[in-house]
Amino acid sequence: MSQAQQPVFKALADPTRREILKRLQQGSETAGEIATAFTISKPSLSHHFNILKAADLVRTERRGQHIVYSLNATVLQEAMAMLLDVFSPGDSSRQQDNDGSKT
Repeated sequence: MSQAQQPVFKALADPTRREILKRLQQGSETAGEIATAFTISKPSLSHHFNILKAADLVRTERRGQHIVYSLNATVLQEAMAMLLDVFSPGDSSRQQDNDGSKT
């Protein structure tokens, strides 16, 4: 995994952030609209948004007094492609025995 991908996988490791991304898969939403789906504090939700933004998984656009979040599917697709490449079952160079040694 490259240094650039580490923030992406850190962001994806949290179930709340994954749920936010699932919502945004359906379309853009304001921070307030997203907040209605969660029972966490606004500072906690803001923290999750900041991690998603730092990983470039979401994009923001200010519309008047609202911040609208949208999914950056390209970054998510790149991360998933990297995982598929690393763990491809047909790649025997990466398969390991039960003792951890490569076969």
